[in-house]
Amino acid sequence: MKLGTVAHEGVEKPVAVIDADTLLDLRAVGLNIRDMVDLVKLGEAGLEAVRDALADPQFSATIGMEDVQMRCPIRPVQYRDCLVFEEHLKNCFTVMEQATGRPHQVTPVWYDQPIYYKGNRMSFIGHGQDVRWPGYAEHLDLELELAIIIGKGGADIPAADAPGHIWGYTILNDMTARDAQMVEMAGQLGPAKGKDFDTGNILGPWIVTADEFTHPVELNMEVRVNGDRWGGGNSGAMHHSFADIIAHISKSETLYPGEVIGSGTVGTGCGLELGKRLAPGDAFELEVEGIGVLKNRIVR
Repeated sequence: MKLGTVAHEGVEKPVAVIDADTLLDLRAVGLNIRDMVDLVKLGEAGLEAVRDALADPQFSATIGMEDVQMRCPIRPVQYRDCLVFEEHLKNCFTVMEQATGRPHQVTPVWYDQPIYYKGNRMSFIGHGQDVRWPGYAEHLDLELELAIIIGKGGADIPAADAPGHIWGYTILNDMTARDAQMVEMAGQLGPAKGKDFDTGNILGPWIVTADEFTHPVELNMEVRVNGDRWGGGNSGAMHHSFADIIAHISKSETLYPGEVIGSGTVGTGCGLELGKRLAPGDAFELEVEGIGVLKNRIVR
């Protein structure tokens, strides 16, 4: 089941996909929800109600795709992004070594536990919306990632139980100001202005419910810029699975329905690894098997 959020007649509405041309307005089928987070909080009962409505969609609750603009499918309750693809990390270190002349090695802790940071949950946009080039940066990059939405909350979640806490999957594009990132990371804290700017995080086009996939997920991923393939890989190459990530993050800390957790960039899923840079006006497509294609462009 594919779910998302659209702008229709001046209002943002949570929707489900009926077919390529038609959407179901979830607020018009008896669900007492304002947005996608409310649907997540309803748990399996909410999804079952959506399935029932999709089985016999009433015309009064349908919306044509030609009448909407896509929006971020969910406004995250909390947002964390990980770094679990070894190829991506090693590729970036190779580039940094060439630029600085200093050796960079993957630290043992990276192999021992998932590494993550907390990002700006308010900066998200959706499919088709423009990314605005931050005024303090000259080197902009994209990052192709897979993301999960937490459905069932909890703390101290065992890895064996963690897949049951995943509500759905979507595509994440973690836009990055590389020049700002390189300066601030020397301070040995976390990314700040390298990652935090309006329109700097993108989700979409849809959330696909977790029942559509097997765990751990092994999905093909690809990024294209102006129609040319840059790179990509498969989510099966994650060194730490989403189950391990949930188990680690939830140690003595409660996860809540509606949280979004990113995988980190798949190998060759960003320009830095490939010696490529984005330019104003570039259009990019991030595709993940079974989810769709997330399209945006960057403007200055």
